[in-house]
Amino acid sequence: MAALTPTLERPGLHVSKPSPTAPATASAVCHCGASATAKGDAQVRALVEGYTASHGPAHNRR
Repeated sequence: MAALTPTLERPGLHVSKPSPTAPATASAVCHCGASATAKGDAQVRALVEGYTASHGPAHNRR
């Protein structure tokens, strides 16, 4: 899993939900330096929505 974890050198979003009953987890790192983690389905959903709206694909690398 370490290879899938986003870093400043490899920014991105990683979501994991190992089984339907397990809580989802997520980590995100943007090339602008912002980072976040979340645990639980609702928190992960909010992180993904926030990341896609404000980071990653939402703004260009400067």
